[in-house]
Amino acid sequence: MMKKVFLKTFGCRTNIYDSSVMAQNLKDFVLVDSEAEADIVVVNSCTVTNSADTSARSYINSLNRQNKKVILAGCGAFSKGESLYRDNKIFGYFGHSEKKNINELLLRETRFTEIGDLKSLDDAIVEDFSSKTKAFIKIQEGCDFRCSYCIIPFVRGDARSQDEEKILAQIGNLASNGFGEFVLTGTNLGSYGKDKDSSLATLLKRISQISGVKRIRLGSIEPVQIDDAFKELLSEPWLEKHLHIALQHTSEKMLRIMRRRSFLKEDRALFEHIAEKGFSLGTDFIVGHPGESEALWQEGLENFKSFPITHLHGFSYSKRDGTHAATLKEQVNGSIAKKRLKILEAIVKENNFAFRTAKKEPLLVLIEEQKGAYQVGYDQFYNKLFIQSDLDLQKEWIVVDKFKAKEEGNYATL
Repeated sequence: MMKKVFLKTFGCRTNIYDSSVMAQNLKDFVLVDSEAEADIVVVNSCTVTNSADTSARSYINSLNRQNKKVILAGCGAFSKGESLYRDNKIFGYFGHSEKKNINELLLRETRFTEIGDLKSLDDAIVEDFSSKTKAFIKIQEGCDFRCSYCIIPFVRGDARSQDEEKILAQIGNLASNGFGEFVLTGTNLGSYGKDKDSSLATLLKRISQISGVKRIRLGSIEPVQIDDAFKELLSEPWLEKHLHIALQHTSEKMLRIMRRRSFLKEDRALFEHIAEKGFSLGTDFIVGHPGESEALWQEGLENFKSFPITHLHGFSYSKRDGTHAATLKEQVNGSIAKKRLKILEAIVKENNFAFRTAKKEPLLVLIEEQKGAYQVGYDQFYNKLFIQSDLDLQKEWIVVDKFKAKEEGNYATL
């Protein structure tokens, strides 16, 4: 009888893609939907923050209590794999370059460590996103930036791009099978093409020409990576009218402390330009980074209020051993950082509601799930729409002319 495997995914869209690669390569096992059914649980972990490590470790501890066979994959394999293996919390662990070999690894009857390397790039084409309404496409891996707080370059390697023809082949195959929305992912998305004599803008143009592609969504982009060629695409109907541009802070001095490559004045001009094109805008922001004095926080807060930000991934600084920030002495109390984060969240919540209230144009929504009495999807501005309808709208594209903006999202009846 074939053993049953459950894939537990933590973290980012890149990890979601990596789990799809692993699932596709499980030839001698049955993939199941919960750890309760599984003989083996593969934990595709995230290590971007201490809380991410804690979440994965807590989950692994719960599996140990159930006497499950646990295998660790993902970024946490590099940061925590050795210690968890040494403490007998996991049967084995493997790195990103080894995920295509998951079938062989899971067949092993003795404990193992296969960390692999940080130079390889997936050549797998994921063909089955049948349980999803949209397809995640990983176009690059790694990051050449060395921001003060970030461990990711040390667990994902330097930036390297997927072959353009492989990306187009994968999207073409999925589009022919009914997928219309494609989410491009990567560790540092905007670096795509630097090693391939191409660019993100060039790739986007080519993807848009594939029959069946209705909407292209992007993961996080760095401000300095949005060049003139990319800006020329802002009016294209296939580009989602939402961009997530990682600021990380809005104090000029804090940007230098954090070893960021962008500058406040240019960042603000960029956000204003894109907002004028009708886009909603998201960002990442770290509060409580070492050196964020009360004065610098207040400066950053006042600047933040002037940015047209409608979506926020906010974080309290989390110390990561091996990073530059971990060596800095001017630490910020955790409770102070949490209060600062709540202030930013309240500002963005108000901005988002104002944005949705002001929008009168029709919403193009891909329905993704049923939640109680509502069928739910995201519009072109990456805002949730809750629809009441007697029709089964799952995986359908819907144009909504009339809707009401409420605090948690927009509502409509069809």
